Amino acid sequence: MKLAGRNKRSDCLVKAAAVGSALALTAGMAPSVFAGQTQAYGGANAASSIRYANGERKPNIVYIVLDDIGYSDLGCYGSEIKTPNIDKLAKAGLRYINFNACPVSSPTRASLLTGRENNSVGMGSVADLSLGPDRPNLQGSVTPRAGTIAEMLKEDGYATFGVGKWHLAPLYTITPSGPFDYWPLSKGFERYYGFLEGETDQYYPQLLNGNELAPVPNTKEYTLNDDLLAHAKGYITDQVSIYPDRPFFLYYAFGTDHTPQQVPEKYIDMYNGVYDTGWDNIREARFEREKAFSVIPQNTVLTKDPTVKPWDSLSADQKKLYIRFMQCYAGFLTQADEEVGRLLSYLKEVGQYENTLIVLIGDNGATSSGGPDGTDCFISAISGRQPTVKELMPKYGLIGGPDMQALYPKGWALASNTPFNKYKGSVYAGALRNPLIISWPGKIKEGGSIRAQYVHVTDITPTVLDVLKLKAPGLLKGVPQMPMYGTSVASSFDNPRAPEV
Repeated sequence: MKLAGRNKRSDCLVKAAAVGSALALTAGMAPSVFAGQTQAYGGANAASSIRYANGERKPNIVYIVLDDIGYSDLGCYGSEIKTPNIDKLAKAGLRYINFNACPVSSPTRASLLTGRENNSVGMGSVADLSLGPDRPNLQGSVTPRAGTIAEMLKEDGYATFGVGKWHLAPLYTITPSGPFDYWPLSKGFERYYGFLEGETDQYYPQLLNGNELAPVPNTKEYTLNDDLLAHAKGYITDQVSIYPDRPFFLYYAFGTDHTPQQVPEKYIDMYNGVYDTGWDNIREARFEREKAFSVIPQNTVLTKDPTVKPWDSLSADQKKLYIRFMQCYAGFLTQADEEVGRLLSYLKEVGQYENTLIVLIGDNGATSSGGPDGTDCFISAISGRQPTVKELMPKYGLIGGPDMQALYPKGWALASNTPFNKYKGSVYAGALRNPLIISWPGKIKEGGSIRAQYVHVTDITPTVLDVLKLKAPGLLKGVPQMPMYGTSVASSFDNPRAPEV
């Protein structure tokens, strides 16, 4: 989906702030003026579905998805990368150390949002691959027989909105005129701001606002991560100002750390000197911290990849180039962590944090698509064109900026996936094992604890439904629904020895 030109930045953020401020003035009268109106938003039982039998309002639900990060990339899982806000989320909640996603993006997102196995819903590969009716597992879309959590919760009275990466619509539908059947607003989201494809530029993104293409922002300070946060906060402001008793579901899907790895220079500079020791030493250090943090067993064996050259065998130019790539990757993740922190602070500011169940995951392991030297263009790399160090060195200063679609070398991806073997796209743990953090202030009592139960991405939505005491509908929008594949792991919230299901 190509947008013509580089327009002036949209004034949508200014408008959102103004609208939010105006709506906030009504917050005091909202419960009385709008009492009883919740039912208008959902099915016949919507007004009662958003409260438990004892009258307590059900929690808000927030899904946060990080893109192409490895198991060891978060500070609380052993990384040197600065992720203090995500680490605080883990300290308030639970870290799961046997969480498994799908090997690539679209299947994980399909399974996360539906609670069903990705092949069964039509997403056997990325949404870019859509085959004929004789291949029902490769449609590049989610069948209407597998309703999303947004559709289910909307039926039960929740507000539903999302920001960020979608990657669940077939390429042939990504046009200004649709068809819109597989876009977010047709999958249960009342409001959505983000991008439809698997990646987008962080400085000049191709954006969607609802079903409309949004103008390309064009200011010196703009980054997509800041923009997504502003819209998430705007949606929350609008919701709690008018209907404070109506819980919401927020799907917050970062582009971080997928290519293009782009982030302002100040984040890259945070890591000056950190990676000078090279990927072998970084990987060993993460491995030791993982054992110290008990996110891997003490008897774990660190895997090897013979196709990754030992750091000490590299030339000075190779080392310099590779260090810059990794500083960019780390800075990009730190920027995303800051946005998570701002979201959590805002939930506290508007009185919603204590009653919000937050699930944070990585969608698959780190990618080796950057090849041995890194690349300036992901699409070219996967098409077979791999730039050499000699070609990349003149672009050294462009890494992280708007004029380069940077992606780090596979040696750093191996470090990201510590201690596991292989990378995104494989059937090894390096592709499948990822961080999972679940936080529910006031409800999860053992904050900072670890859970070792096997959890699959299909289990997340069934867990949420279980917590909300809702049953997956047998019929949704008149379409018979396939059964859930996942099972609830809510019993592990209070019981570290809860049986695997």
